[in-house]
Amino acid sequence: MLDRRETIVADLADLLPPGCLVSDVRGLVPFETDAFIAYRRVPLAVALPETTAQVAAVLKYCSRYGIPVVPRGAGTSLSGGAIPQEDAVVIGLSKMTRILDIDFPNRTATVEAGVTNISISEAVMPEGFFYAPDPSSQLACTIGGNIGMNSGGAHCLKYGVTTNNLLGVKMVLFDGTIIELGGKALDAAGYDLLGLVCGSEGQLGIVTEATVRLLARPEGARPVLFGFSSSEEAGACVAEVIGSGIIPVAIEFMDKPAIGICEAFAKAGYPMDVEALLIVEVEGSEAEMDATLASIIDIARRHGVTTIRESQSATEAALIWKGRKSAFGATGRIADYICMDGTVPLSKLSEVLRKTGEIAARYGLRVANVFHAGDGNMHPLILYNINDPEDAARAEAAGNDILKLCVDAGGCLTGEHGVGIEKRDLMLHQFTQADLNQQMAARAAFDPQWIMNPSKVFPLEGRPTA
Repeated sequence: MLDRRETIVADLADLLPPGCLVSDVRGLVPFETDAFIAYRRVPLAVALPETTAQVAAVLKYCSRYGIPVVPRGAGTSLSGGAIPQEDAVVIGLSKMTRILDIDFPNRTATVEAGVTNISISEAVMPEGFFYAPDPSSQLACTIGGNIGMNSGGAHCLKYGVTTNNLLGVKMVLFDGTIIELGGKALDAAGYDLLGLVCGSEGQLGIVTEATVRLLARPEGARPVLFGFSSSEEAGACVAEVIGSGIIPVAIEFMDKPAIGICEAFAKAGYPMDVEALLIVEVEGSEAEMDATLASIIDIARRHGVTTIRESQSATEAALIWKGRKSAFGATGRIADYICMDGTVPLSKLSEVLRKTGEIAARYGLRVANVFHAGDGNMHPLILYNINDPEDAARAEAAGNDILKLCVDAGGCLTGEHGVGIEKRDLMLHQFTQADLNQQMAARAAFDPQWIMNPSKVFPLEGRPTA
């Protein structure tokens, strides 16, 4: 293996510019895991290409010699999507950070895959535009990774997740072939292969460029805090708001443990005397926001709301969102955690919240709930000690039970974090073997050798031979 590794490293060095290959032991350590820190694997080498042509050259080489490939963006995956294998070459897109084109008449931006999510909105903000998907990790996460996992964010309730804002990609297939799907037009010709690629977790190819939709910034936006005496009342309020036909820009949920964690970190001014908190943001003209809020407040009062606090300034609004978007990092300051990502029908939200608490109690664990309530995308944070094997095993078992609960309630295993390693063995709880066989057939049409991110998404047993 050593001789083979040395040969691969030498060959890759010939394909890439100086400084674009990592192969020393210390240099490989940052790539051994992602934000899902439960597993670690040191890769064979890490290629950091600067162009699509270089990505193609590396993939062509790896295909020729049957070397597994793991695509990597910023490493913010919460499902283990970027964790490598020891015999794999990681292809990182961190050097591909150019904004290639901004087309305001067509309301599109074309960017390389290593561009961070927030960089797009920052680039177009002076002209009154923004890019809608906004994951909590938007300061660091990249467009390539967002496409791989079909990422969402707090404001996707109204504007949709990545797939709803993606118009085209340039992608390199397993054998180095470069293809383009979609473009600036709203409707692309042919099969909707773009829809298949978005959310495919790097198993169909490596996206190197993306064309995304730009939206005009609203006239105004106003987040409001709603406090409740129970999580069940807050969940019921969310279900009635959406059921009534009101679609705010965002409805975010925090339970009491999450409120305390986020407030201690961000000093956002969250009410500390409530059991559950909703952050509801509306937008439009002052009159539109007032009218929408009046309807939401009427519904909240029917569900026992105890606190209603409207932001009074841009600074206060920014603090409210800082607290929410800091939730994962703030939780990491006090404990290790596993972040679940199941979705449930809104009518089952209160029930699933209650049963989630029961599951955590059964395993003797603490859980903090913070999630996108408007579309039922739950993010229970299961707190544990990663250095205690028994505690880690309990946390993983509790997480599996929570995800099964989401599926059994009529939801699914993932809303925006992907399957990765975390949910791979739960796929048969969501799908039949026939379902998975069809999905794997579609995957094999793009990568018949199964070298692209091969250990992810599908259970290891029952796979076709390459």
